[in-house]
Amino acid sequence: MLKEKLDELAQLMADHMARPFPPGYRGLDVEGRDMVLLDADAYGYAAGVREGRLSEQHRAGLMRLTSAFAKILPAIDDDYAAGYYTHVRDMAVLAAEIESLREK
Repeated sequence: MLKEKLDELAQLMADHMARPFPPGYRGLDVEGRDMVLLDADAYGYAAGVREGRLSEQHRAGLMRLTSAFAKILPAIDDDYAAGYYTHVRDMAVLAAEIESLREK
């Protein structure tokens, strides 16, 4: 099951890299979060999960990041950007799920 989840994460990451960054969101803050950093953080955590277990500090950061999407996504009023950041959220949530599976 873990291998399948890691394969799914790899596919989400590849899909993410193929999508253009939303126009107008570079340098924009939504709900106090810089949208470029949000994107980069999610990808960075996902990449870390693919390489192995995260440190306790990084796991906590990933959990904070995934919970931030509950505020951020409803505040995005552009359809493309909403879809883009929903994909980013899905990537972060799957990374967190993989971390949870490794803890068991």
